[in-house]
Amino acid sequence: MTTVLAVANQKGGVAKTTSVASLGAALAELGQRVLLVDLDPQACLTFSLGIDPEDLEVSVHHVLTKGTSPDEVILETEDGVDLLPATIELARAEADLLTRTGREHAVKAAVEPLEDAYDWVLLDCPPSLGVLTVAALTAAQGVLIPLQCETLSHRGVGQLLDTVHDVRRFTNRGLEVWGVLPTLYDGRTNHARTVLDTISETYDLDVVEPPIPKTIKFAEAPARGRSILATSRSSKGAKAYREVAANLLARAER
Repeated sequence: MTTVLAVANQKGGVAKTTSVASLGAALAELGQRVLLVDLDPQACLTFSLGIDPEDLEVSVHHVLTKGTSPDEVILETEDGVDLLPATIELARAEADLLTRTGREHAVKAAVEPLEDAYDWVLLDCPPSLGVLTVAALTAAQGVLIPLQCETLSHRGVGQLLDTVHDVRRFTNRGLEVWGVLPTLYDGRTNHARTVLDTISETYDLDVVEPPIPKTIKFAEAPARGRSILATSRSSKGAKAYREVAANLLARAER
């Protein structure tokens, strides 16, 4: 059975795209067939995997709004995962979809025909709570929330959980919150752990372990068009994402 997992947080700068790319590569290392879907008009995931969005003639925008088959758009990457790429055109999708009946199901309609070909579909949501994020949550079985371990970073978690609640009511009754993934974690400070404890207590969310450490290696990887698992295989960051991927796989198989 295919696991469709949305990775979402409306706050930018929380390593959401890094997490999608790294977890995708780690799951591929574990023998899983993985599709990554870039739903962010900034196309950072697409760029991070070595593909220049400006060179693309078709993208996920055409799949969602023009009826283009995903098979015509999906690209292979050097990290062993397939990618449904984005371009800046996706910024128009919000407006295009707003006038359409069933807009919340646009991502689900695009992904469902592909499920026999993949074990995992990871949805990289935009840093907002608009139509594209709601459509991703409607398509997913679970949502993973990357969270920077700083006080201000968790202020938007309640808003995201409100959106999850609405999606459960109206478009996807079975959506589960898989938990918070701590990112940019500095284990030398008590502050980071305090933030995690606060999140767990305030919102009653699981914390996905291990935390992803803060390291310059993450900034270097996109410039080379690969994930950190390829550019710095033995780094603490790469090892942490491998452990998280193994834990997610174990959960999906339960």
